[in-house]
Amino acid sequence: MMHTKLVNLNRTENAGIMGRGKRPGKDKFSGEQAATLIMGIFGRSPRQIYNYKQISKLLFINDKQRRAIVNKTLDELVTRKQLEQLGPGRYRLLSRAGYRTGSLDMTQHGYAFLVSEGSEDDVFIARNNLKTALDGDLVKVIVYPKRKQSSRIEGEVVDILERARDTFVGTVEISRNYAFLLPDSRKMPFDIFIPLEKLKGVEHGQKAIARIIDWPEKVKNPFGEIVDILGYPGENDTEMHSILAEFELPIKFSAEVEAYAENIPDGITAEEINKRRDFRKVNTFTIDPADAKDFDDALSLQPLEGGLWEVGVHIADVSHYVKTKTILDTEAYERATSVYLVDRVVPMLPEKLSNGVCSLRPNEDKLTFSAVFKMNEQGEVLDEWFGRTVIHSARRFSYEEAQQIIETGEGDLKLEILKLYEISKILKEKRFKNGSVNFEREEVKFHLAEDGTPTGVYFKVQKEANWLIEEFMLLANKRVAAFASRGGRYEKEVNPVEAKGKKQVGKTFVYRIHDVPDPEKMDSFTRFIGKFGHTLNPQQSGRRLSIALNKLLDQVQGKKEQNVVEMMALRSMAKARYSTNNIGHYGLAFKDYAHFTSPIRRYPDLMVHRLLAHYLEKGESKNAETYEKRCEHASEMERRSVNAERASTKYKQVEFMQDKIGKIFPGIVSGLTDWGIYVEIVENKCEGMVSIKSIADDFYEFNEEEYMIIGRQSGKKFEIGDEVNIEVMTANLSRRQLDYRLVEPEEEF
Repeated sequence: MMHTKLVNLNRTENAGIMGRGKRPGKDKFSGEQAATLIMGIFGRSPRQIYNYKQISKLLFINDKQRRAIVNKTLDELVTRKQLEQLGPGRYRLLSRAGYRTGSLDMTQHGYAFLVSEGSEDDVFIARNNLKTALDGDLVKVIVYPKRKQSSRIEGEVVDILERARDTFVGTVEISRNYAFLLPDSRKMPFDIFIPLEKLKGVEHGQKAIARIIDWPEKVKNPFGEIVDILGYPGENDTEMHSILAEFELPIKFSAEVEAYAENIPDGITAEEINKRRDFRKVNTFTIDPADAKDFDDALSLQPLEGGLWEVGVHIADVSHYVKTKTILDTEAYERATSVYLVDRVVPMLPEKLSNGVCSLRPNEDKLTFSAVFKMNEQGEVLDEWFGRTVIHSARRFSYEEAQQIIETGEGDLKLEILKLYEISKILKEKRFKNGSVNFEREEVKFHLAEDGTPTGVYFKVQKEANWLIEEFMLLANKRVAAFASRGGRYEKEVNPVEAKGKKQVGKTFVYRIHDVPDPEKMDSFTRFIGKFGHTLNPQQSGRRLSIALNKLLDQVQGKKEQNVVEMMALRSMAKARYSTNNIGHYGLAFKDYAHFTSPIRRYPDLMVHRLLAHYLEKGESKNAETYEKRCEHASEMERRSVNAERASTKYKQVEFMQDKIGKIFPGIVSGLTDWGIYVEIVENKCEGMVSIKSIADDFYEFNEEEYMIIGRQSGKKFEIGDEVNIEVMTANLSRRQLDYRLVEPEEEF
């Protein structure tokens, strides 16, 4: 149909240019005439690819001489940058919008969007224009000229610059002559063809990891091979390993890494102790969760003259055991973080270190890297010292045990704990006064049977014992970063507002940074909370905005919209990350901030220890570019770890609800989309979706501007925060998805 239209149009053009009703002589067919005719064809079909034979046919040219002119003219138009050559003899109109490079955000429907840094508009890419590009791939895209009738920008992948991944988790289906791996991820819309000789012993119905080894052009499905067998669906270990593999996180250590770790000596030599400041006679203790095994940090306290206090923040000296350029360090760097799933920890370091020689266990001498502060009763730091130490923890407290001492005033080391609690309260009040944002959301936790089956849900609540530890860890992180950013000099702490504009003279360091909120996101958030009668001035910035946010978060406590307002406030914030570029930490209202306190489970903390030790010895500044790349890697691995943790929580929520099909629960509307209403059950925070199509009393539509779902005939509205009752319809473990149905009041009994 399209070609017929072109032929008719071109007949008219030929008649007008070459003379109506007759063809010109061969000598009168010039390159410029050919160029005009050719650009006319491409102009009407800017996305179409033609070769010179197709162009000649559309121009009714069938002799060799004129075809040669067409061929030559096509090459000239490429030189003039009016056409582009996609391959031998294949041409297309060069897009006026040009090219963009970025990463693909694939949807479960098979189409994708190109996300480019510094570009406001994402580029829509239809499924048939993706070539073989997949979610997360770095690609080069040609952007089509924008059509007048369309509001979106469209494009086509022309080159895959870098694959985001080549392995995928899924379920294997085996037939007589071939097999497929059906990927778990909804962002992988292609099944992977597995030749029978590449199955590696996997059985039909098992979960496995497949690697793509080839994807021939014009073949729908990629070819792959099985690289690891995870087990049968529904088994706890299988599902947890599947989540780790889905986010490309490690499941276990190699034998070589384990062997290297096992050879690390347990004992501490007298020579090593003599190099360090000795805190073994100072009362020192740890406070951690009751089930913790890796103890990163300890606190000590001793009185000084004049009513002052020496507070020691002692951190496991992992850098003493994990040396650079070793197999152990390479493994720790690649992992970058420990991963905390619902039922397990996948540690950054082998157990010999994480739970053994590095862990600050009670009644054992341990090597530490310490931040020691001289403080007054008002919580002010009057002097500080950083360096390598040795400690002997006298007591290991759980949070519950420390909390009981705070509440009753009685117990082991009560003088130390109560005094540190007093100072921590002052530090916390000062932090919020300076503009630290108070995000304290309840964490969903599970009671698990021995086989990993969830038997109950509970919520982790932060209490005073948690704040005590938190405030001194924040203090150490802040002061270490300040020391580095000022070139290794002590400077009395100043308010971030007063410090604004001061030139930094620091050396290369690894900071934990958090940018200011995006004005557009804050504007959207302000409109959103207005629906609940709350106000916020999005034009405020810095400390004023932080204080206003804290006031809002206090106002919503106990109200039906509390969870959703807290969630949307978090989404309006920038993401914290690691960088050598010290822009400060907005959420904490700190001008300088680093991660110093958890080197057993975070590689950036290990980098901070090494850099700090180097600068304490008057070392030269390290290469910033090298460390920035390491920061980017650590930030990416942290993102994966968080996503894996959320996926494991969602899996356990779905598993917990499996025996509750048909039951009715009160819930709160927690999200709205074109396709459904998300509802969070009040008693257990298990979120599921009510499909719009399942609401039978009207035809409902999502109004994006008003952020509500409205019935076309009745005008009935559903908004975030609404109280509803739902019936649990399905619990799909493989997709980690709960489906609910709205229940009318008369159906409840």
